[in-house]
Amino acid sequence: MRKLRVGIIGLGMGRHHIRGYRTHPNAEVVAVSDLDEGRLQQRGDEYGVPARYLSGEEMLRVEDLDVVSIATPNKFHMPLTIAALEAGCHVLCEKPMALTADQARQMLAAAEKAGKRLMINFSYRFTEQSMALKDQVDAGVLGEVYFARTVWHRRRGLPKFGGWFGQKALSGGGPLIDLGVHRLDLALWLMGYPKPVWVMAGTYNPIASALAEKEGVQYDVEDLAVAMIKLENGAMLEVEASWAANIQEHELMETRLLGTKGGLVQRNRNETYEFEAEIYVERDGAQFDLKLHSPPKRTLSAMYHLIDCIVRDEPHTATGKEGLLVMEILDAIYASAEKGEPVRI
Repeated sequence: MRKLRVGIIGLGMGRHHIRGYRTHPNAEVVAVSDLDEGRLQQRGDEYGVPARYLSGEEMLRVEDLDVVSIATPNKFHMPLTIAALEAGCHVLCEKPMALTADQARQMLAAAEKAGKRLMINFSYRFTEQSMALKDQVDAGVLGEVYFARTVWHRRRGLPKFGGWFGQKALSGGGPLIDLGVHRLDLALWLMGYPKPVWVMAGTYNPIASALAEKEGVQYDVEDLAVAMIKLENGAMLEVEASWAANIQEHELMETRLLGTKGGLVQRNRNETYEFEAEIYVERDGAQFDLKLHSPPKRTLSAMYHLIDCIVRDEPHTATGKEGLLVMEILDAIYASAEKGEPVRI
């Protein structure tokens, strides 16, 4: 089988996509695009990609591509995804899927019309540790999961302050749509992606807004969001996300599930991007703590997974439908925060 020809649009996060595709023997990154000419040439040289374009649309017109990654600011996810699908390409889109659920629905409709795959880069499920936890949940070790809490807090971690991350028109939101989306997907995925029923939420930005006023930069999104989500199966899911919170830790990530037979937690270690995981169960009246030390070795990334599923003609995970469900929850969280009351989904 010939190698699948891959193009990348956006070379900030897109550089990680290049590395991911290069781990699969049936993928070849042949073209890249970025609006920043300096970054375009730098990344092109770094990874030896021959075809380079300042316009993603031009790349789609000129190149004969099989797969395209969209790794641009959030505002451009929908139009570029639809353009790539209409060009006959499978698409891997960075999270969040879009600015709104309505945009996500348009992307799904375009994928169905084109008969192509649409996958979302929910990267925190593509780790050996997360996969090992998922195996245990699916095997029934936790029993019926009835509560989950998933958080990502930073003490002071405002990304590129004054740039597009803090502008709602470009980003769609603040830490909820940037960080919280990762932990939200991880919790939902571990739980089997139950459908949401309603959301009660609040958003706040006292720290970031004061800093923006002091520095004279644009900032119109939250710096902290919190929500309770009622799920169709009766379970509750709590999500919290912040870029600026008065906490001890510089970086705090944790996802916890409670079930009728056991519970689990995955959390970052020492305020870093290294994680640990434990499962808590009762056996014959005794309480056991099971610590995960060495999960099975797997070749994992969203990029590798998508290519492998195309080659094997198998369904892929992190689907556009799951991305849409996450966007529906995010929309409801922002709506609930604005109205000050629960919002049904």
